[in-house]
Amino acid sequence: MNGIFRKKRIDDLLGETTPLKRTLHTLDLTFLGIGAIIGTGIFVLTGKGALTAGPALSLSFLLAAICCGFAGLCYAEFASMAPVAGSAYTYSYVAFGEVIAFIIGWDLILEYALGAATVSVGWSGYFVNLLENMGIHIPTILTAAAGTTPGVSTIFNLPAFLIVLVITWIISIGINQTKRVNDTMVIVKLAVIVLFIVCTIWFIKPHNWTPFSPYGWYSFNHGTAAGVIPAASIVFFSFIGFDSVSSSAEETVNPSKTLPRGILLSLLISTVLYIIMTLIMTGVVKYTIFTKYLNAPILAVLHSTGQTWLSIIVSIGAILGMTTVILVQLYGQSRICYSMSRDGLFPKFFGEVNKKYQTPFKGTWFFGIITAFAGGFINLNILSELVNIGTLTAFILVSAGILWMRKSHPEIHRGFKAPGVPFTPIIAILFCLTLIAGLNWETWVRFIIWFGIGMLIYFLYAKKHSKLNA
Repeated sequence: MNGIFRKKRIDDLLGETTPLKRTLHTLDLTFLGIGAIIGTGIFVLTGKGALTAGPALSLSFLLAAICCGFAGLCYAEFASMAPVAGSAYTYSYVAFGEVIAFIIGWDLILEYALGAATVSVGWSGYFVNLLENMGIHIPTILTAAAGTTPGVSTIFNLPAFLIVLVITWIISIGINQTKRVNDTMVIVKLAVIVLFIVCTIWFIKPHNWTPFSPYGWYSFNHGTAAGVIPAASIVFFSFIGFDSVSSSAEETVNPSKTLPRGILLSLLISTVLYIIMTLIMTGVVKYTIFTKYLNAPILAVLHSTGQTWLSIIVSIGAILGMTTVILVQLYGQSRICYSMSRDGLFPKFFGEVNKKYQTPFKGTWFFGIITAFAGGFINLNILSELVNIGTLTAFILVSAGILWMRKSHPEIHRGFKAPGVPFTPIIAILFCLTLIAGLNWETWVRFIIWFGIGMLIYFLYAKKHSKLNA
């Protein structure tokens, strides 16, 4: 056990000079956050969520948002103490030591890669739908992974595969390009959502909201968990991504003030939009209708109001919306590999910064290609749950890290202090455990296997090559 709990000192972290450029401000980070958050939640998961909780899905979103809010305050404090790339991975290295940091880094790679792959599949659904509206037909066999829809023969999801490669290329050529692309798409996406709200709010029939919570907080419906809490475990996926804001610390101007603002503002704006959208969608049509529209629930509302012209605009909004989510996830992922490689826990290959583009070019492409194949070949009904369990574990460790750092290192300068410690981190941990309890047992098994592979890599490679050996 000797040496696996070696820790990094904050002074050493702050002393490492960074080859990355500092160009991001509060507005950029808020947009980065909204770019990561709003996408799959509104455009894909509202259908599945409404079938699980009925109109009370708005409460599920609120519950998931509160969980993320408490964890977000803990992230923000860590980000202001150690403003370096690597997010929860770097924070765990400081608080708990190397082996825990490696576990979290390994865990985040799973979260970001599979998260991006999952969203690329939702993206593909809207994209294929948009092309069909224009009279262009992609062979069905190339629109989804094998076994996605019972009774339909599919082999490979070509659009999902291609979009991941395009975004990997954008990220590999530099953060300023990434920032511009993201800011533009976020503005378009928000405009589409506001347009949707304005056009459909008049069609609400309040009787669709009764019963408001058909399954209560937690019950079983045909053998599967239903109610507000299981739905919160599902829609939790829609908030993932605000933590990738904290992985951009080395590229942020005045990070100890800018990061906490960016994290909390993006969470707040997204939650308000989610709740309004959910109430409109379950008010315009009865929630049971969404069974027919699982992949594109917003289209159910537009078909019932007869606004088909709007469905093309919404499809474009959804496509851009999900593009930004994939962008932010792949970006966060490349930066975590960069940090782990810089610390010697991954081979040097992943941390080499390209002189021309000033980005970790090779590492970005390596994982981009793997993610593209995952989006193309793997049936992702399973994988979104894996992403959730990975993220919830990271949240728990970050929250526990704040408790530990307050006790063991009260003297370190913090640009932002989470209010209400010790209660804030404890509430965050309890919320996360509640949501983990709402996931399937198969998800647990897969997570444990991934964890085992990570431990092998740590003991066979990372422990020997760590920079802390020197």
